[in-house]
Amino acid sequence: MALKILKTKQGFLAEDDSTVQSLLKGFFGEPYQGKKNKLVLQPEEVLYLMDVRNAECTENGVKKTFNEIALPFVKEKKFLAKYFCYRDWRDRGIIAVKITKNENYGRNPIIKYPSQETHYAKTNQTALFFQDDLMSIIDSEEAKDLYENHWFGQWGTYKAKKHGSFLKLDAFETIFLGKHCSLKTNYSIDAIQKKARSRRKEFNQLYDVYEDLRLRGFVVKTGFKFGTHFRLYFPGASPSREGDEWMHSKHVIHVFPRESRLLISEWSRAIRVAHGVKKTFILAIPGKKRVEKTSLDYLLYHREKGSPETPSTGKPKYVMLALSEEEEIGGAELAAAITEATHLGLDLVIAICDRETSVTYYRIKRIDLPKSRFEYYEIEWEQP
Repeated sequence: MALKILKTKQGFLAEDDSTVQSLLKGFFGEPYQGKKNKLVLQPEEVLYLMDVRNAECTENGVKKTFNEIALPFVKEKKFLAKYFCYRDWRDRGIIAVKITKNENYGRNPIIKYPSQETHYAKTNQTALFFQDDLMSIIDSEEAKDLYENHWFGQWGTYKAKKHGSFLKLDAFETIFLGKHCSLKTNYSIDAIQKKARSRRKEFNQLYDVYEDLRLRGFVVKTGFKFGTHFRLYFPGASPSREGDEWMHSKHVIHVFPRESRLLISEWSRAIRVAHGVKKTFILAIPGKKRVEKTSLDYLLYHREKGSPETPSTGKPKYVMLALSEEEEIGGAELAAAITEATHLGLDLVIAICDRETSVTYYRIKRIDLPKSRFEYYEIEWEQP
């Protein structure tokens, strides 16, 4: 027997006994005015039931089509993306429901990194800065200490330090050493920053993240080979181990300032590249933390020991922000979404619907870096 739904002035209702019982078992709808023999349904639930479960929706006895039900929502922001993300989660046999109350579910563990406040000794080295290359050269043998003991710059050649006899520093390293270790250069630090900023408008935000991590003992190097801003090594990392074996990074960083915007497809591509080379993707959001609001879409139940969790037996595990391949996301919007997820005590899952309505999921987990002014998050591909 087909599921029967009514479109009324009060919303979408189910009051047929067999329909109500079937929907309650599947955790669709909410009791209407507290009465369990009558359910009120969200538009995406109605569309899903029509699309996948062959439900009938009628208004004043007239059967409605999918498009007739969807018509009032065509101007609603990312309505189809939300619907297809909802449908995909439900199709996997797990439950997604609308967020109806502000509750903390206590299911978002914080990841702790081995951060440690670090102070670097002054250096008596002098560097020659090449403004068009945004690089510096120190041509003294003593500069090897900066490379071997603190991993600043590149001595010799990448992965072959004996091939060459001077130290090469990028602009981030040059500025950091000038500010914190009294490195002398043929330009002032302000002049180097100004030149770098003229070439890359977000340079100041990139440098802020570089400096923040370096002062916590991390080694931060270029992430160019992996399509990101930086690659990251934990405190104590060295450019070589015993036997001159090269130390490979396990983390890469993309800096996403609050005022910037990025196409979802580009954002997703950067994460996929990192995962393709088996590196953890870290999102850094620099700038002053501030209270912002955004709208999250669904509470997501998952599985516990192989069995689906439900609203009657468990708690939601994630909260979803649904997006489409074609839209942009801003740093401020993403930071606000993560903050709201944290208030709910859940990890944020970003669901991205592509043009073929296939959905890709990314889980965002907060990293704890004590005393940092900024926010850092691990982003991993999630297979529901």
